[in-house]
Amino acid sequence: MRAGMNESPVNSLPAVLWLLAMPIIAAEAYFGLGRLGFLAGGVNAGQAARGITIEQTAFNPEFLVRAFDRSSVAGAQLYRLLTYPFVHYSLTHAIFVLVFLLALGNMVARVFRPGAVVALFFASAIGGAAVYSLVAGFLPMVRFDPLVGGYAPVYGLLGAFTFLLWTRLGEENANQLRAFTLIGMLLLFQLVFGIAFGGAGKNWIAEVSGFVIGFLLSFVLIPGGMGRVRRRIRQR
Repeated sequence: MRAGMNESPVNSLPAVLWLLAMPIIAAEAYFGLGRLGFLAGGVNAGQAARGITIEQTAFNPEFLVRAFDRSSVAGAQLYRLLTYPFVHYSLTHAIFVLVFLLALGNMVARVFRPGAVVALFFASAIGGAAVYSLVAGFLPMVRFDPLVGGYAPVYGLLGAFTFLLWTRLGEENANQLRAFTLIGMLLLFQLVFGIAFGGAGKNWIAEVSGFVIGFLLSFVLIPGGMGRVRRRIRQR
């Protein structure tokens, strides 16, 4: 047998990724038990439990808009900024997020420290939701759906991965714009999918914001990044 062929690809994933993935997996396992009839309420309990959990964890931009209008965070339910990435509309929705989380996260975690990966994830989730709320505040007559699911923080990891590609292409004196090919393809796919099947909402605002936050934070969070930033500041 060739060397490495008997190694499990699951075991090679950094522990920090399982830390981020486990709440999603646990939620889907709970809803799955409901579909199998193991929860009170019969076979429909799974869908009912999903709906109730989404209602309790989703982030509505109105929370921040109202808090800003009142100049107070009272009643803003800020905990939702940390909970909305872990509950999804369906099993398929959750699987897509998990695939991107584990694939992109694995590549990012090979370079970034575990704490930096966690910071990228939650900063993109919070920042994406904040920008989403800001846009909603400027467009009060337009409907903005609640944020549900982990795409915004996953796009933050995509931003970090893009930063790594961008840096490597710069070192090779290649065209650094090529690093942004993946984000362009994903946004194009979302646009086509939304037009073809309907339901093209405005969540892309949070996702693109998460991408930008992940990309920019990488300048600081990458090992040696703070020292590099200080040197550039001193040179100016």
